[in-house]
Amino acid sequence: MAGGQQPEASPGRYQRRRDEIDDDCADVLGIDVRGPDADPFDIPAKRAPVERLRRWRQAALVLNASRRFRYTLDLKKEEEKEQIRRKIRAHAQVIRAALLFKEAGEKQNGDMELPEILPRGFGIGEEQLTVMTRDHNYSALQEYGGAWQMLLGLTDILARKEGAFGQASLPNLTVFLWEACQDMTLVILIIAAGIKEGWYDGTSIAFAVFLVILVTAVSDYKQSLQFQHLNEEKQNIQVEVIRGGRRIQVSIFDIVVGDVVALKIGDQVPADGVVISSHSLAIDESSMTGESKIVMKDQKTPFLMAGCKVADGYGTMLVTAVGLNTEWGLLMASISEDNNEETPLQVRLNGVATFIGIVGLSVAAMVLVVLFARYFSGHTTNSDGSAQFVKGRTSVKSAIFGSIKILTVAVTIVVVAVPEGLPLAVTLTLAYSMRKMMADKALVRRLSACETMGSATTICSDKTGTLTLNQMTVVQSIVGDVKLQAPANVDSLSPTVVSLLLEGIAQNTSGSVFEAQDGSIEITGSPTEKAILAWGLESDSDVHVHWKGAAEIVLALCTSWIGADGLIHEMTPDKVNQLKKFIEDMAEQSLRCIAFAYRNLGLEDVPSEEQRINWQLPDNDLTLIGIAGMKDPCRPEVREAVELCKKAGVKVRMVTGDNLKTARAIALECGILEDSDASAQAIIEGRVFRAYNDTEREDVAEKISVMARSSPNDKLLLVKALKRRGHVVAVTGDGTNDAPALHEADIGLAMGIQGTEVAKESSDIIILDDNFSSVVKVVRWGRSVYANIQKFIQFQLTVNVAALVINVVAAVSSGNVPLNAVQLLWVNLIMDTLGALALATEPPTDQLMRRSPVGRREPLVTNIMWRNLFIQAVFQVAVLLTLNFRGRNLLHLTQDTLEHSSKVKNTVIFNTFVLCQVFNEFNSRKPEELNIFSGVSRNHLFLGVVTITVVMQVIIIEFLGKFTSTVRLDWELWLVSVVIAFVRKGTIVLIYSLQ
Repeated sequence: MAGGQQPEASPGRYQRRRDEIDDDCADVLGIDVRGPDADPFDIPAKRAPVERLRRWRQAALVLNASRRFRYTLDLKKEEEKEQIRRKIRAHAQVIRAALLFKEAGEKQNGDMELPEILPRGFGIGEEQLTVMTRDHNYSALQEYGGAWQMLLGLTDILARKEGAFGQASLPNLTVFLWEACQDMTLVILIIAAGIKEGWYDGTSIAFAVFLVILVTAVSDYKQSLQFQHLNEEKQNIQVEVIRGGRRIQVSIFDIVVGDVVALKIGDQVPADGVVISSHSLAIDESSMTGESKIVMKDQKTPFLMAGCKVADGYGTMLVTAVGLNTEWGLLMASISEDNNEETPLQVRLNGVATFIGIVGLSVAAMVLVVLFARYFSGHTTNSDGSAQFVKGRTSVKSAIFGSIKILTVAVTIVVVAVPEGLPLAVTLTLAYSMRKMMADKALVRRLSACETMGSATTICSDKTGTLTLNQMTVVQSIVGDVKLQAPANVDSLSPTVVSLLLEGIAQNTSGSVFEAQDGSIEITGSPTEKAILAWGLESDSDVHVHWKGAAEIVLALCTSWIGADGLIHEMTPDKVNQLKKFIEDMAEQSLRCIAFAYRNLGLEDVPSEEQRINWQLPDNDLTLIGIAGMKDPCRPEVREAVELCKKAGVKVRMVTGDNLKTARAIALECGILEDSDASAQAIIEGRVFRAYNDTEREDVAEKISVMARSSPNDKLLLVKALKRRGHVVAVTGDGTNDAPALHEADIGLAMGIQGTEVAKESSDIIILDDNFSSVVKVVRWGRSVYANIQKFIQFQLTVNVAALVINVVAAVSSGNVPLNAVQLLWVNLIMDTLGALALATEPPTDQLMRRSPVGRREPLVTNIMWRNLFIQAVFQVAVLLTLNFRGRNLLHLTQDTLEHSSKVKNTVIFNTFVLCQVFNEFNSRKPEELNIFSGVSRNHLFLGVVTITVVMQVIIIEFLGKFTSTVRLDWELWLVSVVIAFVRKGTIVLIYSLQ
């Protein structure tokens, strides 16, 4: 935004703030502060209180609870899982405390006994390893010679890991068939079918019910398989192991006893083991002990537990137990992981389904009363005009069968009226979208993130690896007073300077260099290493403490610099200004500047190995060695992706640790900034932003496009400020310190390549290729989820309204309904399962990215949808009721018998109604567009569903008439149905042309 202009007030700012306060109170206090009168079908996208989740379940009108709530969180199971967790943790702590107490007593008495193990020369048994690691038996470890000696003894007994997280059971189709059978209305229809008069009537209803159950179960089964596959992808963590002297990435499922695993900050410990080497290795064991306490690990306290997180430092470990032999494995095996959750949109649709269901039940009850009244008063007639019930003449058996027929119609109306599949359509479109998003390099960890991403108004993105290629190359450098151009030529430098420079590069890193099998050189590690201490011991008995980091920060710590000749010079103000100018010049070329410095220490100044863990490294009086400028080019597709976000109303903000000038150059290159936007208000440093108070920070956050020299806490402050302004915020992050911001954001996006496991666990979606264009694809899919649900709602409500009105009016006026039980079950199948398959799986279009973000509180049914629904329903009702009451004359059936003409008329009504729904599916694809056939050829599933529907309709009419109470139609009557359905499409075209 240009300087001097006031930002527009964010939509829903104060509503959003009030909602957040309520949700935060619920999180902290564990209670719902909204009160009993609040909408029960309104839940937050993240961290919904249990009471809110329980309340919407109680308020929902449900015909089949086992199916409706299958993909929601099992609250009872969650309580049971938490109780099991507490028991296992308490059991582990009690055992450990007892063993430590026993060990201390035995040491004092001098009668320490070792556990029974195999002799060292014959290797170490798996069971003994497991017991030693689980009991943290340090004495036994020492007796075996420590971690290195154990590594040699494990060469012959590599034990493959089985079921580290418990065996994942595949979904069973019979379970879904059983759940589909538990729909109370279908049970009533099956019972009615068994006692109906006439073999055809009973069999036809039973077959229709079986078809509904089968199609529903198969559809649910396919969805479950997709979720199972996605859950397996979530658990498949990549681990770095050292095999054959090389560092390679392997799946956590392929870790074996005897493996050497490299650990760094943010990693998850993949198995039980012991530390081989470590540097300030700190482990968060809260996942196992339940206590938020960081434990330092070294040679004195070497035992590591699977499932814990590396909070700081790095090191290597020897794997001693895997799978069910670990405490983590036992914990996971004891509590079957339940990844189900309800999303805000799913809960809102439960509210819509409940409202429609109540209306439908009321209508069905009214129809039941009217039909019973007409039947027993003698106003319901047969096809020949005679009364169906005559008091004193009609037998009890006939009266019972007549009553069952009426009850069947009423129950079938309930089946059609209560949109049981409406909330499940969210699950279907989410399952489809998640599978497609995997192909677009996005792994969804939390279902609701798919929906929320469609409402995102801003994306706070990292620079390195996300907006850039993460392929850094040194293109300029200065050592002492000599400028070096790539490739660097060090001939002009003294051997002392070259030695110090190489020492600072090679020693001060967590990466590694090795020769590959083909003779080439391979390098592992992150592109830019943090300042990590390493000591280079020289022949002059001095210790060199090496530092590297952001050039201007390291430069401020230096009091001297080393020249190309190896001589040390004082850091004068003129030299500082000269170096700053060099840094600024490189920054304006979008180069990242890294400075190398060191300090000499005497051996007497270096603490012992035991004291080194808590030693604060000296960071003053440093000597500058040199400065390097690294180029990390922007991704070629980033500029186009940023432009797409701008058109979609999504503001992209860059948050980076680079200095202002580097950040500005990259932002201009990516299109985040235009020349006119590159003002002081659009670009800010993290230290400036954090100095503001909360109110000032909100106003400033609205204007920020680039935040430079930012810390993870600055990113968190920015997220909070933007959320308070009413924004729906998406944040990218890869480091452990990014976890709070990822957790706080509406959508946390962790990087799959550079991201740590801590960052990934705090995120909602993992971007597998670390590419910003993949983030934009997630926005497209998020909007597609919402759009697809709206399409299905329009389609289903149109069918609901038309079917209800036609049957109610016909029942009240004549005592008979044109659509019988079997026909309504077929309509329900088209409307529910097949309709969801056709409309909920529409791929995203470019049109979605030309709209503004979807507001959280925007109604699901828009004004355009109400208009389409009203006109389509009125057209169907008017035409079909005209056929119902005037059909014999209009269809020229007056010469036929009353019974035959009634069957033909009702068949035409049924056929026309179904074909109207086929055209309705096409209309619902593009609720706001004239060309409803655009892109239809690319949606094979939609075409398949429509084809199956039409073919089945032909079969029903032409070959299954006895079962569906229909008759064969000649081509003229088929043409009538098609023309009416097509003319209905013409009315939609006319509406659009009049807009």
